Amino acid sequence: MRIVVALGGNALLRRGEPLTAENQRANIRVATEQIAKVHPGNQLVIAHGNGPQVGLLSLQGQSYKPDEAYPLDVLGAETEGMIGYIIEQELGNLLDFEVPFATLLTQVEVDPNDPAFKDPTKFIGPVYGKEEAERLAKEKGWVVKPDGDKYRRVVASPKPKRIFEIRPIKWLLEKSSIVICAGGGGIPTMYDADRKLKGIEAVIDKDLCSALLAEQLEADLLVIATDVNAAYIDFNKPTQKAIAQAHPDELERLGFAAGSMGPKVQAACDFARHTGKVAVIGSLEDIEEIVKGTAGTRVSTAKPGISYR
Repeated sequence: MRIVVALGGNALLRRGEPLTAENQRANIRVATEQIAKVHPGNQLVIAHGNGPQVGLLSLQGQSYKPDEAYPLDVLGAETEGMIGYIIEQELGNLLDFEVPFATLLTQVEVDPNDPAFKDPTKFIGPVYGKEEAERLAKEKGWVVKPDGDKYRRVVASPKPKRIFEIRPIKWLLEKSSIVICAGGGGIPTMYDADRKLKGIEAVIDKDLCSALLAEQLEADLLVIATDVNAAYIDFNKPTQKAIAQAHPDELERLGFAAGSMGPKVQAACDFARHTGKVAVIGSLEDIEEIVKGTAGTRVSTAKPGISYR
């Protein structure tokens, strides 16, 4: 079975943790322990988030020489290499020495006319109190928005149109490599008026890009791993219920928040609709059970309606 695993930000950094190399490695170790269990007999592609990492690199650059700070596309490329390195090493320590790995810098095309550029929504970087967030927004020209009871920087999050490296990803899978790609939703790029490809100041949603990646790879299963064990209705309320199975039409009607579960639900629905295959939203710690079909919220066009646990 060909499986695309999209690791959420909790695979790299849990909320409130300092963004140290040690913390990231410890969290990635948890993810790779689960992924190693589903490797036998399967082809694996791993995508991941990078919001905190891009935000930290951006802050570091601006604190040194703000007028020479690297743009987000370059920082995205840097984080793909850094995170891919840690995933390769931790997963390689768990699997047979002969298992090959490859981390690919992945350029993703977006539309310059995407409406997302007029309404930035993608959180990057650490969380701040309101006063500090407002000060940084004024100093650096950022857009900041509430994220729970804190504030974070937001940038445009245009939809992915094309993954340029899709052919070499397929070639590597055919040679039994585990491929790590489309990190952070891929490096955002677009064609200018002269048809020259260039990077842009944006962050593509990791889950939407993972759904496109899984579709173009003709994957059998898309696993969207996050910090909750399912998609819920009335989340964090006494009436909350975990969704066990849902048709995309039913799931979309529930109206999940754009800043949290919304993109994951949309990605799962897109993949299920376009391919007729199954997408699952669930906990990082449950990846083995998700692949077995016994955990998470399963999204499929095969069954109508919606059911709860």
